[in-house]
Amino acid sequence: MNKTRSKIYFASDMHLGMHPLTESREREKVIVQWLERIEADAKALWLVGDIFDYWFEYKKVVPRGFIRFIGKLAHLADQGVEINIFPGNHDVWYFDYFTEEIGARIFHKPTIIKMEGKTFYISHGDGLTKKDWVYRSIKAMFKSKTLQWLYARLHPNASTAFAQWWSKKSRYSKDLALSFKGEEKEEQILFAKKMAKEKPEIDYFIFGHRHVTYDVAVGSNARAICLGEWIGKNTYGVFDGEDFELKEFRS
Repeated sequence: MNKTRSKIYFASDMHLGMHPLTESREREKVIVQWLERIEADAKALWLVGDIFDYWFEYKKVVPRGFIRFIGKLAHLADQGVEINIFPGNHDVWYFDYFTEEIGARIFHKPTIIKMEGKTFYISHGDGLTKKDWVYRSIKAMFKSKTLQWLYARLHPNASTAFAQWWSKKSRYSKDLALSFKGEEKEEQILFAKKMAKEKPEIDYFIFGHRHVTYDVAVGSNARAICLGEWIGKNTYGVFDGEDFELKEFRS
């Protein structure tokens, strides 16, 4: 690997494929520009969920579209950049496509990992609290091997059309311009504060999902960070081996 590759990048909630498709295609081009920008010094890339607004891998078929983005990931992998992917609540169904094609690591559960001497807790950030039992039950249903097998029996045209209809319906029933609730109300921060007491070795809690950015101290040494989104603000995180910083990409 090129010795100049020393930075670790994090991004989430790109929602590629979200209606309207014309905006999604333009967003994809911007994201590819960002990947080209970080290519020179990226050691690793962590995609922390909802990269696609819908994703399901049939044994012989993957969703149409995203060719520029997937091609760029493949190029980065060929250059020695480590690609790591977390399923989100929209793109739950990753199986082995990215692993076999570009050697990406897929993390289906929140992960604690040490990088450059620091300990990271990384999660898409949804369903962290037990009180959100309805959402957790729905997500568990999506992860059911039996239901995944039954869903795979549907023709891709039908299943994709249904998923896109459902996404459009759910997305446009609520405001995309989410706002920060405050430290005492953000479930991710409350979760991180509790876990920081149980696992004081964790330095950074990295989340997506909320479509907001924050960087909050949750213990004597730990910080909780939400990466934001790429629908309007193009925000991401970068760790240089010493510190973590939130940034906004301007194409």
